Amino acid sequence: MNDENVLEVLNVAKSFGRQTVLRDVTFSMRSREIVGITGENGAGKSTLLKIIVGWLSPDLGQVMKKDAMGYCPQDLCVFETLTVEENFAYFAAAYGLGRKNHSGGWTEREEFLLKRFRFEQYQKKLVSRLSGGTKQKLNFSLAVLHSPSLLVLDEPYSGFDWETYVHFWEYAGELRSQGTGILIVSHFVYDRSNFDVIFELRGGILRCA
Repeated sequence: MNDENVLEVLNVAKSFGRQTVLRDVTFSMRSREIVGITGENGAGKSTLLKIIVGWLSPDLGQVMKKDAMGYCPQDLCVFETLTVEENFAYFAAAYGLGRKNHSGGWTEREEFLLKRFRFEQYQKKLVSRLSGGTKQKLNFSLAVLHSPSLLVLDEPYSGFDWETYVHFWEYAGELRSQGTGILIVSHFVYDRSNFDVIFELRGGILRCA
């Protein structure tokens, strides 16, 4: 794997029974790149995404990626019966983060994300009592808590209001400048100028859009 690459997908194919979903999908992305993958419903985006994050094995081909990966799924990956700060603590433990480390500890990172996306007032609230948009902010924040070198986002801004959408892209630009590679999988792509590369998945084949 090229040292500058954070993700390489090589000749990936996947079928379910007689239905071929992916045919020889190959692409790579580097650090400091924002790459988009789009396509109609049923085009195979979800299958490719599951293969990239390791939830599904390809029939052929391979995926190579940096160890530090963050994944923000479309379906919320948060604990409704915990508070916001308890969710941060749970994910910090899962990532193996210490409260005190060379970068100041994950609690400082938590405070930064709460303020960056303007939901610090909900820090001690149960997630079940939050609005859908605030849950989505938490979902995204948990995915970047450990400062991953590769960030994979599935429909990341579908629940955002306009202000949060703007903040999302501002922060994505900051992450890119810090060396993070960002892969966004979505059935729609607005503001194409925000992307370095956009691919379209159609008929199981990935092409430049």
